[in-house]
Amino acid sequence: MQISLSPQPVVALIAGIAILLVPKLLNYIVAIYLIIFGILGLVRI
Repeated sequence: MQISLSPQPVVALIAGIAILLVPKLLNYIVAIYLIIFGILGLVRI
């Protein structure tokens, strides 16, 4: 049995844990998340 991990759920899980531990990070985590996946979406055109 193979388990393949796509990056988006892993990043979302890490971001969720970080937000629970340090709620002030929410704005930064969301901004970085949107920027990274926006760039990845544009590159894959």
